[in-house]
Amino acid sequence: MSTTAIRIQAADAAVTVISKDSSITEWSGRYVGDWWNATPAEPTEVCTGFVVLADVDPKAYGEVARQVTSREHKETEYARLPLLVSEDRDGTIRAFSSRDKLAYVSEPQTGRLTILGVEAQAVAVATARLAREVVRGFLLRDGWTLLHASAAVVDGGAVLSFGSKGSGKSTTAMVLARRNGAELLANDRVFVRVESGYLQVLPWPSAAALGFGLLDALNLYDVVRERAQAGEELHPTQDQRVTDALMAGQRDPLWAPNGKEMKVQLHPDQFPRWFNIALSSGARASTLLFPSIAPDATPAMADETKVLTEADFMTGETEDRYPDVFRLIRVDGGGSVEDRARVISYLDGLPQHSIVLGHDIDAAAQFLNKVIASA
Repeated sequence: MSTTAIRIQAADAAVTVISKDSSITEWSGRYVGDWWNATPAEPTEVCTGFVVLADVDPKAYGEVARQVTSREHKETEYARLPLLVSEDRDGTIRAFSSRDKLAYVSEPQTGRLTILGVEAQAVAVATARLAREVVRGFLLRDGWTLLHASAAVVDGGAVLSFGSKGSGKSTTAMVLARRNGAELLANDRVFVRVESGYLQVLPWPSAAALGFGLLDALNLYDVVRERAQAGEELHPTQDQRVTDALMAGQRDPLWAPNGKEMKVQLHPDQFPRWFNIALSSGARASTLLFPSIAPDATPAMADETKVLTEADFMTGETEDRYPDVFRLIRVDGGGSVEDRARVISYLDGLPQHSIVLGHDIDAAAQFLNKVIASA
């Protein structure tokens, strides 16, 4: 089996993924390539910058597990699964998870991370996630910050939508992205940095979570269901209950016992292929929206004025699913306090609108077009 490699880059941050299994490098390219730059590279460990080595190797996985358990170690949680972690005197970190049969050797001092596992898809998913974490660390240490926002590029400018879960961020971005000539920049978070008098915005590649109700309102539900019925895969993080309900034709929102809405998880490349929605690799911020959703509302400006705050930034605490156990980030998960302050100061000078949207998507689209045109 020949060795393959792919180089992933966003702004000045880059990482090279190398594997003997082409499905692993292909997965990383698919996961980030429509938003970041992912190009084939020479398959050699002697690469410029950070390298992630990833392979299916049950024997090597077992050896790392033995090394961790045979010495002093601690237990933590990573990706919602138990993870056993040990650290050498030279700073090398070894870890393994018996639940998903993955092992890791992180050498932050030399810029190398090795991922070993028993099953190819588990290795591929972990590799894409951690390659993204490497890039995130570089970007945050280079002055970028991470906002909790959805974004669409309209007429060349990034329209950022803010709010808590269920406020309508994704709805707003998706409605805007379906406009002729617009692009989807991010579903839930974006990197931002003040540069040369502008606020530059970069996407955060991830699976996009869209509820049944929103898909139906956007006339995209049938597309997703038909594609899934034809055997095209949705993202592996999707709950099986969502897949079962989708196959059964359920269109109403699906709720978990804890009250959280369960959503369809889409690969980034499915937006252009399935929905004809283009993805943006970056833009300058132009407008801020603070939406809220009221089912029977006529779209309108809201009476309540909202402003950007520190709560709109991602932080180490909000990234608790993926704590920095491998020392890939080494700064706060949302960027430095100074960089966040510069972002807030810049965004305070942009047009800002608090809006109310209903469930009538056509009416919402017409209203949003007027808001953006007036900004």
